Amino acid sequence: MYTIRLVISFLVFVSSTLGSIAAATPDTFSQAKQLMPTVYREFAETFYCGCSITWTGGPSGRPDHQSCGYKVRKQTQLVRAERVEWEHVVAAHTFGQQRPCWRSGGRDNCTANDPLFRAMEADMHNLVPAVGEVNGDRSNFRFGVLPSTPYQHGRCPVKIDFQQRAIEPRPEIRGDIARINFYMYDHYGLKLSRQQQQLFLAWNREDPISKWELTRNDRIARIMGRSNPYVTGLKQWQSDKGGVAAIPEVAAAEEKQSVPMSIRGNRNSKVYHLPLGCPSYNAMKSSNIVEFDSEQQAVDAGYRKAGNCG
Repeated sequence: MYTIRLVISFLVFVSSTLGSIAAATPDTFSQAKQLMPTVYREFAETFYCGCSITWTGGPSGRPDHQSCGYKVRKQTQLVRAERVEWEHVVAAHTFGQQRPCWRSGGRDNCTANDPLFRAMEADMHNLVPAVGEVNGDRSNFRFGVLPSTPYQHGRCPVKIDFQQRAIEPRPEIRGDIARINFYMYDHYGLKLSRQQQQLFLAWNREDPISKWELTRNDRIARIMGRSNPYVTGLKQWQSDKGGVAAIPEVAAAEEKQSVPMSIRGNRNSKVYHLPLGCPSYNAMKSSNIVEFDSEQQAVDAGYRKAGNCG
C-alpha cells in the first residue's frame, strides 16, 4: 500500500512539473538547460556518441561510457567526460559573431546586453545532450567530412580535426544537424556559407526525418511556442536563398495546431510581438509579458508591432 502511494505521489509530481514547464518559455540558456531533460526523458542518449544517459537532477546527467564504447581522449578532461552537457549545434560563437555585442565584449557582453543573442542562446531547438569532453573538443568547429581523420574517443563515431577546426558526426544525426542549422540561420536571419549550405543540403537528403526527431520537435514546440519548420515539412532550404515555404496551403493549419498563437506585448516598451516572424518573441522577461488574443486587441491597448517582425 505504501509503495502504491509513493508511485501515485511521484506521478502527480511529474504531471504537475511537466504542466508548469510547458507554460514557461525559457528566457536564458540556463533556463533552457533546466527544461531539456524533459524533452529527452525516454530517449536518453548523447547526440554524437549514442551513450546512454542517467539523469541526476536538474539539467545534469551522466553518460554510460560502456554503453557506447566511449574512451576518454584526454585525462585532463576526465571530469567533463563523465557528465552530460547541453551543446549548441550552431555554436554560440558562430551566431554571436554576427551580433555587434560580440565585437564589444564577447559572449558575456552579448548575454548581458543583447536580447536577440539571449533568445538564440536559449533556443531549445538548437540544444542537444553531449558528452562534456566531446562538447569541449567540438568547440565552435564547423561541420565537415573527414575521411582521413581517425576516431579519438574509443568507439564513439565522431571525428574531430583540431587543425582544420572541423567535426564529422555519425550518419544517423547528420540530417538532424542540417535541419537545426536551417532553422537557426533562417529564423534569426544569420548568414550561412555556401559550402556549409551544400553540405547540409546533402545531409538533409541522406538522413531523412525520424520519428524521434518529430517527437523532439513537438515537445520543444509545446514549450517554446514554435516548431522547426524544416522538421515539420513546412519549409525547405534553397541554397543562397534561405528558407522557402514548401507547403504554404497547410502552413496556417499546422501552426494553429502546434503553436500557441497568443500575441506578446512588452509592458515597458509598449511593443507587441507575434509568435511567428518576430525574432524577439521569446526575448522578453516573463515579468514584462502581456498576452493578447489578437493584434487588434494589442493595438487597442496602445501597443505597436515590433519593427523586426518579418
